Amino acid sequence: MTKQELEQRRAAYAATLEKHLAAGVEFYVTDGILIDESVEIAPGAVILPGTILRGATKIGANSVIGPNALLENVTVGEHVKFNASQGYNSVIDDGANIGPFVHIRPDSHICKNVHIGDFVEVKNSTVGEGTSVSHLTYVGDSDVGKYCNFGCGVVTVNYDGAAKHRNTIGDYAFIGCNTNLVAPVTVGDGAYTAAGSTITEDVPAGALGIARARQQNKPGWARAKLEKFIEKQKKKQEK
Repeated sequence: MTKQELEQRRAAYAATLEKHLAAGVEFYVTDGILIDESVEIAPGAVILPGTILRGATKIGANSVIGPNALLENVTVGEHVKFNASQGYNSVIDDGANIGPFVHIRPDSHICKNVHIGDFVEVKNSTVGEGTSVSHLTYVGDSDVGKYCNFGCGVVTVNYDGAAKHRNTIGDYAFIGCNTNLVAPVTVGDGAYTAAGSTITEDVPAGALGIARARQQNKPGWARAKLEKFIEKQKKKQEK
């Protein structure tokens, strides 16, 4: 890119910011904000530093985007919070609270009042109204109902090495921490999965799915190992 082309691009971005300022969009500062001319932003929205808005992105009224957010071809509803995250070719409905460090991949639909917290990835999935996916979770190729709760470390296991498969999670379901949902499985309305389970069969509505080995304790098993370790440390200190 030549110096002249760079100056032209800077002038275009500055003109776009001025246009949105005049229309009632709020910017605290304009540092690091890049908005394509094609982007639509409703009056009352707040765009924070470090935000990049590309393509056919649309931002609804009173939504807060950023800091350090990237949206490309995403339709964002009203009163959405999108903090330090990235989204592509998807729809985010009113009242959703997303971030930080969320990756919304293409063909996803984040419904009304959904909470998606830190280190969550959503791909080609629908997350139903009021559902909470708080942290450290992968939701791929799945249809998630309304008012579900995902514990920490849930994975939708959607790829068998040859093909992708979909999971279906019903309304009001509770997916326990470190659950693996091996697609294709269906978790029924109001069903639970026990923490640490690898679910390979459907869980009926209202049921508890448990798929983990029973715990066995071997008394005294660790004592001999600990004694050897302590003796080894003593010999090191004597040298």
